[in-house]
Amino acid sequence: MKIALVHDQLQEFGGAERVLVAFKKIFPQADVYTSFYNPEKLGIHSKYFKNWRIITSWTDKIPFLKNIYSPLRFITPWIWESFDFSKYDLVISSSGSYMSKGIITRPETVHISYLHHQPRYLYSYETGSLHELQKYLLFRIYANLVNHPLRLWDYISSQRPDYLIANSEETKKRIQKFYRRDSYVIYPPVNIPAKDTILARSDQDGTNNFAYFITTSRLAKAKHINILIKAANNLKFNLKIVGTGRDENYLKSIAGNTVEFLGNISDDKQPILYLNAKAFLFSAVDEEFGIAPVEAMGYGLPVIAYASGGIKETIRDEFNGYLFNELVPSSLISQIKKIESMSKEKYLEMRKNTRKESEKYSFANFKKQVLDFINSKMSS
Repeated sequence: MKIALVHDQLQEFGGAERVLVAFKKIFPQADVYTSFYNPEKLGIHSKYFKNWRIITSWTDKIPFLKNIYSPLRFITPWIWESFDFSKYDLVISSSGSYMSKGIITRPETVHISYLHHQPRYLYSYETGSLHELQKYLLFRIYANLVNHPLRLWDYISSQRPDYLIANSEETKKRIQKFYRRDSYVIYPPVNIPAKDTILARSDQDGTNNFAYFITTSRLAKAKHINILIKAANNLKFNLKIVGTGRDENYLKSIAGNTVEFLGNISDDKQPILYLNAKAFLFSAVDEEFGIAPVEAMGYGLPVIAYASGGIKETIRDEFNGYLFNELVPSSLISQIKKIESMSKEKYLEMRKNTRKESEKYSFANFKKQVLDFINSKMSS
């Protein structure tokens, strides 16, 4: 088969991009289409895309446009409808805020769309940069003019794929609510280490007093890293933050001396950070799945997370972590204290549970489910 992969944009590296990389591993000969491709912004993660055949949209050739692609989302219909997929038998779109599911294919071409999430800003879900712009009157007027027709197009475009795959039960519910369509759930693949790697994580002093807590995230408004920082400032525990983003300067300004910002780190440096941490903290709102917490669980790291969105599908209270129910530092602190006071035996049991849970989301499982789904649909 002649296969194409379509992805919203390649200017940052997060969970959606990891899924695209996984699709490319499954279909190494597939061409890749995207709206914007900016290797410089991808930083250390640009290595994943070096040898790919990437076809970008007409907008990628306009100077400076890729730097303001987010506020100019009204151009997305023209971007996706301008591509020609007539030579492909199968097209898989990896769709999120930039709505790459809106491509047009021939009737004989099978189009399967893997939905990471619906455009949050169109349905009153919290976002990063657009949320900040809402405080300006002119932007609110602009958004009101643009969002209605774009929401109509988002619905129309959601009817174009032959089949929809949701990345979680949470996303499946939203697809039914906003698009009135059924979907099939295939959880994203997560990079988890071999079992012998986590055995290196030893508790030499006979307690569970590891040196620090850790989080990995884009530093954006909807991730609410400020809650983690305020809790660290209050309890004076060590917190390591991996990631970059628009809120970085603000977050650094409120951080105490027990908080360390590590920026983006290479994959080979990740294991040692996780192996020596006590727990993974997560405070994102309405996250559809949450790859980073599951990735941490692969290292036997319990997760303390805000009970919102798809995270409730992977974290079970007192089994592989704790959920806090209010988005305030005190609610998080109460759960951190439970980890701090836990006996060594119970802590080790929780570590084993986290590892077991993470194994459900391996690349091997993802690949098998994807191929089984595609083969069943192509044969029919």
